[in-house]
Parts: sequence; structure tokens; C-alpha cells
Amino acid sequence: MKSKRFFLIFLIFFYSNLSFAQNNEKEIEQIQKKVKLIEKERDELLSEIKSIRLKIIQDDLKKYGLPELKKNEEVIHHLAFSLSYNEKHEQANWVAHIITPDIKGTGYSRTNDFREDKDVKTGSSTEKDYFLKYLQADSTYEYDGFGYDRGHLAPSADFRWCKEAMSESYYYSNMSPQLPDFNRGIWAKLESFIREYVAESNEKVYVVTGGILKDNLKKIERGINKVSIPEEFFKVILDIEGNEKSGIAFIMPNEGSDYPVISFAVSIDEVEKKTGINFFASLPDSLENRLELKFDIKHWQTEKRKVNIVPIHRNKLPKNAVNTVQARSYYDSKTKVCGTVVGTHETRSGNIFLNFDRSFPEQLFWCTIWKDNIVNFSYNPQDYLLNKKICIKGTVKKKYGKPSMSLHNDNQITLYSEEMEKNKK
Repeated sequence: MKSKRFFLIFLIFFYSNLSFAQNNEKEIEQIQKKVKLIEKERDELLSEIKSIRLKIIQDDLKKYGLPELKKNEEVIHHLAFSLSYNEKHEQANWVAHIITPDIKGTGYSRTNDFREDKDVKTGSSTEKDYFLKYLQADSTYEYDGFGYDRGHLAPSADFRWCKEAMSESYYYSNMSPQLPDFNRGIWAKLESFIREYVAESNEKVYVVTGGILKDNLKKIERGINKVSIPEEFFKVILDIEGNEKSGIAFIMPNEGSDYPVISFAVSIDEVEKKTGINFFASLPDSLENRLELKFDIKHWQTEKRKVNIVPIHRNKLPKNAVNTVQARSYYDSKTKVCGTVVGTHETRSGNIFLNFDRSFPEQLFWCTIWKDNIVNFSYNPQDYLLNKKICIKGTVKKKYGKPSMSLHNDNQITLYSEEMEKNKK
């Protein structure tokens, strides 16, 4: 009798717990359905926001961002950039796009879905203009490259906030042949330079990019369309968002370079003269003329880099002197190096470091004055030399991957202006 009663109690307990568990499971299922609905609604709202952003970009590009069109010139509009295609050279005359503060953060990764641009009526360049690939027996490909990268004109990273726009940046109409050292080096640094400005200023900028196309350019002869290889590339940038409206441009040779990005800065007018393209023609004439005539490098540098200076041009150096970029070719040699001291630092132990042309830790060249040698200077080198353009004589050494020199006394130092006066005599 007791066993029956115990079994009955057990059944009641079991089924009551089972019922409780089933009710909880149903409640969880209902919550999960609500979560899915919320996620779906969130995705729809985000998609709507993205569509609005793209519409704003398209409208702004057409309003201010496009160059003046030449006779019979057609513009192809994609989601977030527009271009004018040059059939003769099988690449864009220019690609115009806008970089917005939406590039801040991680965003989407590269899509790498290179493909022909079907909107180019005459047909765009294609994969076989840059390399050939052959399917092997093990289902892998053997690649036969022609020596040039498929260089983005409007970089994919500028569209990382929108996967669809990023994907469109891989159209071959947005590609131009670039030497690997150029594409992955100074060109990539220029692209980052502009994004850093946008991220810090929180202002959108208008950008127009292209190769400088002219007659008699070399071509990729092994490619099917014989794409022209630009000797130089340009990029013009305009900020009309903030109170301090500004414009700047860059012309870079299609080759690797150790010089900093700012060394290639020019006025927008200079690019117009070289290309025959009238940029930002929709701006009021007075504003266009002012922004295209001059440029201010400091305005475009991030706050921590505003002290950076363009290295002295090799054609403006005193006799038998090198600049801070050239110094790396003179390791273990006695040399005269000229540059601007943009930063100084005294260590706890009393040693003084001088950084040239770029601030620490990006300095192009640096000098050490050990504590025991400071008495050999007739002035306080940390204060006196700051912001001065000077030339120093000594043996160039490689320290921490950069050219450096030890200074023992002030006889090793002369002002750049004094060196140039000597040249005149």
C-alpha cells in the first residue's frame, strides 16, 4: 500500500515538473520568436538607413563632386561612386567618391570579387588584362602575373560601412595598373592619410582619383585589352563641410617611395593643368578658385602629426648634403644631413633626442646628444634647435631601423640658411 502511494506521489511530482518544463520551453520559444522579429525589424531599419546614406552620397556627388564633363563624355553612376571611362586607355579618366565618417570602426572586410563593369558600354578591362591563371590537376590555379597590381582608384576601405558599395569598388573600371611597391606602399599610405583626416575631423570629403592619361603610355602588352600604364596618379580632395573649407591634391609617380605622403602634396590647380580636368566645377567660382589655388598641409594632418614637415627637396640641398630620407642610403658613412627638428626629448638620465621632419615614433631621422656631451654646446640644444632647419655632420648609423647620428658638440651643427649662403659664395 505504501509503495503504491509512493509511486502515485512520484507520478504527480514527475508530471507536474514535466508540465512546468514544457511551459518554460514554450515561453522560451515565444521569446525567441520575438527576438527574431526584432532582429528582422532591426535589419530592415539598418537597410533603410544605408539606402538613405547612399542616396545622400549620390545626390552630393552630382551636386558638387563631379568634374566638368567634356563633349561626349559619359558618367557611370554606381552606388557610392561615379566614373568616366576612357576606352583608349581601358581605365577611368577619373573616379569620384565621398568618404564619410561612417568609415570609423571595423566595418566589412575586403570582398575581393573583382569583375568586369557591365555598365561600361564599350566593355571594361578584365582579369586577363592583369594576369592569366591555369587550372591544375589538383584543382588549384597556377598564376602568370604581368607585374602589376590591380590598383584601386577609389579604395575599397573607403566603403567598408556598406558591403554592396565595397563590392562595387572591385569593378575593373575602378582599377589601374600599379607597381606593387607603389600600390602597397605610398599609395596605400595616401589612402590612409585621407581616412585619418575624415575620422578625426568627423567631416566628409569629396575625392577624385585617376591615372594621368596621355599619349604614348606603355601598355600591358600581354593583356587582351592592352591597358595603359600611367606614369603618375593624382588624387584631389575637398572639404566643404566645416567652417575652415579646404582643398588639397597629390601627384605621385607610379613607383615605390620612402618619402612621406605630404611630400607629394600640390594644389588642385596643378592637377588641373596636368590632366586638363576641371574639378569641382559646380562650386561657386569664388570658392572654387580659393580652394584650388592653395593648400595647407597642416590642415590635413591629424593633430599628432601637425608638426610634421616635408623633407628638404634634393634640389634645394647644400652641396654634398642629403635630406633625412636619403640618409638611410649612407649608413656607416660620414655625411652632412639636413632637415627640420620637429621634436625634442630629454630622458630621465639627461640624454637629449632630436627628431627630424616627423614626430616620434615616425621620425625620418634622429640624433642623440649624450648627457656628458651637453657641456660641449654653447646653448641648450633641446630648446634652441626645436623648429630650426639645420644641417649636421657625422657618421650615419642605423638604430631601431632608422638613420641616426650622435652629436658630440655644436661644431657639428649649422643652420640650413647659413649652409645655403655658403653655396652662393
